[in-house]
Amino acid sequence: MTGIGTIFRKELSDHFSSYRFTILFALIAMASLITAYMAGIGLREELAGIAKPKFVFLMLFTATGSLFSLVQFVAFFGPLIGLLLGFDSINRERSSGTLSTLVSQPIYRDSIINGKFLAGVVTISSILLSITLVVSGLGLSLIGVVPGPEEVWRIFFYLIISIVYISFWLAVSILFSILFRGVATSALATLAVWIFFSFFIPIGASVVANAVVPLDIQKQENPELLVKRIKLERGVSLISPMQLYNDSTAIVIDPTRKTTKAFVVMGPLERMSQERFQRPLELLQSVHIVIPHIITLISITFICFGLSYAIFMKQEIRSF
Repeated sequence: MTGIGTIFRKELSDHFSSYRFTILFALIAMASLITAYMAGIGLREELAGIAKPKFVFLMLFTATGSLFSLVQFVAFFGPLIGLLLGFDSINRERSSGTLSTLVSQPIYRDSIINGKFLAGVVTISSILLSITLVVSGLGLSLIGVVPGPEEVWRIFFYLIISIVYISFWLAVSILFSILFRGVATSALATLAVWIFFSFFIPIGASVVANAVVPLDIQKQENPELLVKRIKLERGVSLISPMQLYNDSTAIVIDPTRKTTKAFVVMGPLERMSQERFQRPLELLQSVHIVIPHIITLISITFICFGLSYAIFMKQEIRSF
């Protein structure tokens, strides 16, 4: 793949020097720091005067601040990073005439799309790593607890899953950038996909579950029907990559959770109290539970990028 290094360095330089990246990073970092600060302040007040429980540092990522936790924030708004980095990666080059210039050079065509995707993944990794390190440093000063080795490894796995998750959305945006020649059209298409998976799939899962297993809230329903309804709703919601990511990170970042099929939502103090009665999972056990979800995220990322690769390689490129 001659020229992939050149394309990679060029795209990486364009990303880091663009106003788009600066504004995007500033907004994501500001929102993440505010969320982590609110969660840290809340944990410090709740833990004042009592012995710090094990894995308290991880609660900085899972504890809900004023609106949502840091993990929930990345799950919902993280896809915008990938979408904004790739929605004009190909059609912008095509409309400006530089794409035909690139392919006329001694550079293989596949090096163009591979270099763009790799540069986007590195940019995503840099953003997430920077935010994670800054949030961890903020947590050290707010909570006053140094994370143990297992907590560091759990944060590392959480970071890897987050990179894969946002890389999927990068692959989606590159695919639409290849399919549509207009930049505005590809931008609207990527946003439509994000809205569909973020809003319509959860609503659709609830509608389907209610249609198949209707429940009357005024009556005491059979617990078996209630469990069946919840399982059906969760099964439909797993169509969304966001649900796969939420389940994966919930297990990896929270050792007290032992299944992705929990029906009861607990706060951080309830989980702390629960630790006294059951042994938290080891890291390898947590990873083993979410391996199917992680493999699915990786698979759909490669499938989406594979489609982009195949379509791009067959497209005619000419100057206008």
